Parts: sequence; C-alpha cells; structure tokens
Amino acid sequence: MTSNAFLPGLREALGAPGIAMAATFLAFGAAVQEAGLSPGWAVLACWGIYGMPGQLVLVQAAGAGWTGGVGIAVLGAVAVNARFLPMAVSITPVLSARSRWRLLPAVPFIAVTPWAAAMRALPAVDRPDRVPWFLGFGLTSWMVAGFASLAGFHLAGALGPEARAGLLFVNPLYYALLLAADLDRPAPRRAVLCGAAAAALAWLLPASVALLAAGLVGGTAAFLIGRRHGAG
Repeated sequence: MTSNAFLPGLREALGAPGIAMAATFLAFGAAVQEAGLSPGWAVLACWGIYGMPGQLVLVQAAGAGWTGGVGIAVLGAVAVNARFLPMAVSITPVLSARSRWRLLPAVPFIAVTPWAAAMRALPAVDRPDRVPWFLGFGLTSWMVAGFASLAGFHLAGALGPEARAGLLFVNPLYYALLLAADLDRPAPRRAVLCGAAAAALAWLLPASVALLAAGLVGGTAAFLIGRRHGAG
C-alpha cells in the first residue's frame, strides 16, 4: 500500500459525488428540523445509519413520538437499508483485500454513492491500493453527509417543501447518471432495463412493499439473465 493511496479516493469524493451527497443531506437536515428533532439527532442519525431511506424512516417515527414502537421503527430502517448486503457482497472481491480483517474498516462506508464510485474506479486501481482508496472516498462522503445534515437543519427555514423534495432526489439522480454512462456495458444495461420493466409493479402492489418488490424482481431478473448468458 502506498502512503498516499487514501488521497485519490478523498479527492474523488469531493467532486460531483460530494456535491450530490451534500444536496441530499441538506434536505435530510431540514426534514429533521421540521420533525421537531435536535441538530444532534440529525448528525447522529446520519453518521450512525448512513443510509437515507433508513434515516427517513427513523425521522418519521421519532417525529410521530414513536407511536408504533422503537422496535418497529428500527426494523423498518433495517429493511429499507437491506440493499447494503448485496452491495457488500459484490464489492468484496473488487476490494481484493488479502485478509478479511483489512475489509472491516470499509464496512461502515458501504452505501450507494461510495459503492457506485468504487465499482467504477477500483478496477483501474492497483490491488494493494483499493481498500485505502475506498476508505478515502467513504470517510470523506460520510463527513460531507454529516456536516450537510447539520447545515440543512439550520437552513431549513430557507428551504421550501419543493426545494427539500428536489434536493432529496439529487443523489439518486447522480446514481442514475452513473448507470446511464455505463449503458454500453451489458451488466448496467440489464440492470436499467430490468429495473424499468419491474417498476410497473409499483402501480399494482401496496405502497408499503411496492418499491422493495420492484427492486427485488428487477434485480433478480437482471442477475438471472446475466448468469444465463455468462455476461459481466
């Protein structure tokens, strides 16, 4: 591992990914303020969970006084952030760590933005430098998210409902653009096409399970098609 292997990941995170991350978490901080919670709650929820859907589940539950119980809220947050498991499985061989213990520091930073950036960038990075690169990117993104949440809390009065709703979609839009840039490759193309086809399920199923079911069906279909054709 080179002494500066951490720095390229840090610099990458401060570019377009950092802007998208900051915009989304500004909206999260404003949502926390609107729910009547504290700024410390915003930062701790962000840094402790580091997954926007799970954070929003807890904001909604806490803002309502935990009427359904803390356990139900926690289970809901775990369920909506369950997507991190397949991300962790898919990125593990890419990180190419000789020891599983070297992977442990990277685990807390496996989220959509670091994962997407790493899957694109790491194949071109020397294998011994991949974990440090990911740590540089992940830690920087994590810090940006926390401080943006705090800023959003204090700027909530300047952000109308439309602005907050728009900011929440900046990071998913960035992720969608990453996929679009890779449509010349079979795997991203399958993911986009199968996901778009499965999205129709969201109109047919109850709102509580529609998005999860559509993602599960679309992702499974893309995986099985890729496995059948032996494509990457």
